Amino acid sequence: MTSSTIVVHGTVLSGHTHRVENFLSILGLPYRLVHTPADLRRTAEFLARNPLGQIPVLEDGALTICDSNAILVYLARRYAAGTPWLPDEPAAAANVQRWLSIAAGELKFGPAAARVITVFGGTGSLADAHAIAARLLRFMDGHLAGRRFLAAEHATIADLACYSYAAHAPEGRISLDDYPHLRAWIARVEALPGFKPMPASAIPDGAPA
Repeated sequence: MTSSTIVVHGTVLSGHTHRVENFLSILGLPYRLVHTPADLRRTAEFLARNPLGQIPVLEDGALTICDSNAILVYLARRYAAGTPWLPDEPAAAANVQRWLSIAAGELKFGPAAARVITVFGGTGSLADAHAIAARLLRFMDGHLAGRRFLAAEHATIADLACYSYAAHAPEGRISLDDYPHLRAWIARVEALPGFKPMPASAIPDGAPA
């Protein structure tokens, strides 16, 4: 099983997919992105890979892994073992896991949900998403006031898990103007060698405000 076999099923505007693409780029691992919009996620072929019909899905040879955060853990252990991306020390590993949970919780239901509603016409309450985002971003900004990165003094997969939707929060009509430490962290993540930008999404005319 070699890195040349890696295939990612996802879309370029998905923050979840971007987490994976970004880490692959930073690690210098060749891969192929298979564009997988919503209609393809309902096909029997895709559901055989992930019965939940969610992206991204990573295939590495005969191995199939679902869930963006699980994929980050796999890539760190498989291709970056012994590096700081996913520490082995218990407390440091717990710090990373905390932010992976935030990425799957508050970040998903706050900034990510606001972006889906605003840009892609998703269902749900934009006001609720904005309220969750405000609480989360205040917390992140305060947390980063004395730190360079989220879980350690160096970048970890926690930063990659949280970057995409935090950086693109303005696409959900969430201003980052009041969060200077968060903006500085975004710039540090973007300065990582091998960083892969996520394309910007325009807010459509008539989108909810």
